Amino acid sequence: MESKHDAALASRDVGPHTVAWSAWRELSRSERRRIGACIGWVVVATLAFIQPLTRLMLHAAQSELHSYIPLVPCVSIYLLYIQRRTLVAVHRHSIGGAAILGGITVAALAAWIEWRGSLSVNDGLALVALAYLSIVAAGGFLLLGWKWMAAAAFPVAFPIFMVPLPDAAVKWLETALVLASADVAALLFQMTGTPLLRDGTIFRLPGIVLRVAEECSGIHSSWVLLITSLVASHLFLKSPWQRIVLVAFVIPLGIIRNGFRILVIGLLCVHVGPQMIDSIIHRRGGPLFFALSLAPLFLLLALLRRQER
Repeated sequence: MESKHDAALASRDVGPHTVAWSAWRELSRSERRRIGACIGWVVVATLAFIQPLTRLMLHAAQSELHSYIPLVPCVSIYLLYIQRRTLVAVHRHSIGGAAILGGITVAALAAWIEWRGSLSVNDGLALVALAYLSIVAAGGFLLLGWKWMAAAAFPVAFPIFMVPLPDAAVKWLETALVLASADVAALLFQMTGTPLLRDGTIFRLPGIVLRVAEECSGIHSSWVLLITSLVASHLFLKSPWQRIVLVAFVIPLGIIRNGFRILVIGLLCVHVGPQMIDSIIHRRGGPLFFALSLAPLFLLLALLRRQER
């Protein structure tokens, strides 16, 4: 008779790799062949785009706004892994989906070639990244079928955040965030009783004049906060409406956080000294205020989860 000790050892030997291998062996030969072909498709597409993808990663490493891009494929692979048990069986080919995405690939590459000389580095990489993601997704529709792609919609669509925001979109968002943050900051200054003369984005405070520049828009923190809310809503919420509520909450949260940051810096300059404009809380305080904004986001997430239960 097997002892309890031997049974415990045997149970410990059955790890996640063993479970994954067993699940793989349970698939039909046709399914294994299609999944293997899809993995090969991704590898070949990646090798074909290896030079622009390398430039994209180097661009992300040098960009404050797009520094999150290298993490996007890792998150997508993790989401696919934890969702693997809920994915449907590999279905028949979806020629229509593959054709549409193939058309997007051709259009993006044609636009990049046509306007290559006039595009910025960021916009050129955005077109190439869109072409790469489209051809990868086209392989999924062609080899795994639309039902499988629909079941894995979020992990499959999430890599769209590898595409850098176009320069025009960044300019528009920065302007909108600066104006909205200035409005919130002015309201907060009034609530604290701080004397203030405002001219657009210029704040005249006792002893110092502050201007809310585009660099103070908080676009990076707000964009990363949006991505965080999307992942959190996918992982922890089931209701589509509650997911929308959580993601939509990021818009006022990001603006209020940025207005609060302007308030803190302004009060420090008024009560401590104008030299605080060059302090670390102004120059490097972004991560701190981003971390503070996570608290209300996760609090709302907890309330929505409790409501679901």
